Amino acid sequence: MSATPPSPLSEGTSPAKPWWSAPPGVWTALAWCAGLVFTFLIRLRLPGEEEPAVIAGVVLYRWDGLVFLALATALALDGSRLLSRRPLAAVGRLLAAAVTGTMPLSVGEIPLAQFLAVDVALYFIAAARSRRTGGIAVVMALGTLAGFLATRWLSGWNTGTSSELAVALTAVVAWLMGTSAHQSRVHADELREQATAQAVADERLHIARELHDMVAHSMGIVALQAGAARRVIDTQPARAREALGEVESTSRETLAGLRRMLGALREAELVDGGLHQGPVRAPGLADVDRLAASTTAAGVRVEVRWLGERRPLPPEIDRSAYRIVQESVTNVVRHADTRACRVTLDCGDDELSIEVVDDGRGHGEKADTGYGLVGMRERVGLLHGEFAAGPRDEGGFRVAARLPLPAGVR
Repeated sequence: MSATPPSPLSEGTSPAKPWWSAPPGVWTALAWCAGLVFTFLIRLRLPGEEEPAVIAGVVLYRWDGLVFLALATALALDGSRLLSRRPLAAVGRLLAAAVTGTMPLSVGEIPLAQFLAVDVALYFIAAARSRRTGGIAVVMALGTLAGFLATRWLSGWNTGTSSELAVALTAVVAWLMGTSAHQSRVHADELREQATAQAVADERLHIARELHDMVAHSMGIVALQAGAARRVIDTQPARAREALGEVESTSRETLAGLRRMLGALREAELVDGGLHQGPVRAPGLADVDRLAASTTAAGVRVEVRWLGERRPLPPEIDRSAYRIVQESVTNVVRHADTRACRVTLDCGDDELSIEVVDDGRGHGEKADTGYGLVGMRERVGLLHGEFAAGPRDEGGFRVAARLPLPAGVR
């Protein structure tokens, strides 16, 4: 996926785009035509003026002066046409047009009206092209202005140095504005790429948590049942077969879940900078009773207590609450050395409270290898809730979480 927006020098425009999104060549041509119209207007006596603002040159209205202006216009239009494909060649033609269009005006410098199209081109080149291309373009423009003044000065003609410095300043300003636009676009691209990378990293972390929760719980049940089968296989073959059957069913269920998740990942498509997955239902609080039944069958009795009104919850809260219960029960199976635990789910008006307690020998951060309590704490933190876990004074271990509910669920 490309995070780079269309270049300002792209050819053509979409019919759905507004008129101001025309190609840069169009704006350059319009700038030249506007400068040409202004050149004639200031040499006419407009209403309210006693005399024209600028006296017309001797050859301006003669056939040779008009030929120079027509040739300059042709050069400017050709440069505008090339601006998207060959920017430096386009600047060269526009500069030639500025010099040619100045000849019949009988002035000592290239006026701003004749240089306006060059300024527009400098902006678009600096905004869309590399810094090297933009630098060459502005050097060409400043060199042309300097060369024009030097030619007139060496020929002994009048030179408008002060006015030409002002024109040179407009060229530098146009180039700086284009460079600033280019840097802003590059920075926006970098931010979009960082946001995309962060979204992918977050999705990978989410998948890792889901896999950890699924596999850790299932493997805990499998280990418990396999151990029970090993102990009674000689004295109680029927109990051993029952335990091995539970191992088989749990393993098959886990394998099916992994296949569903991997299938969703294969079908995932990158849409608008985010990872879009197929409709695979994630487990939620509705599966807590099934979780308790499978754990009880494995030898650790799980008592589930529901308080408050059971009602649909947002998917992220429903899924995270189930994973907290699952991971807590898994820790009881793996570390608590107890035969029972209690899960309390209280769906209040403003929050969902989760509590898992056991009366075993206790387990903590050191016994929980790496991701259990840390993962639960991160889940709760992402939902702006509160999490606590630690040994109880009366013995055993307690995990508690409070997840605030959105206003629409209250």
